[in-house]
Amino acid sequence: MGGYTEAEIAQFGLTFGVSAFMLYMVFIIAQLARESKAGKFGTFVLFLALGFGLLGFAIKGVIKWILGGD
Repeated sequence: MGGYTEAEIAQFGLTFGVSAFMLYMVFIIAQLARESKAGKFGTFVLFLALGFGLLGFAIKGVIKWILGGD
């Protein structure tokens, strides 16, 4: 398919698909904060609590890349 292997297509889809999903989750958190009228502190807490998992997932990928684990 266009000179790409299945593994290359899967890696591309995983990289950009998961990134897009993570950005969408940030949008969902912001929407949740706005609809619940959480205020500044409540919005901060929502992003801290719900965004912490997203941040951990992203950092895991960076650490694997740095250590060369693919």
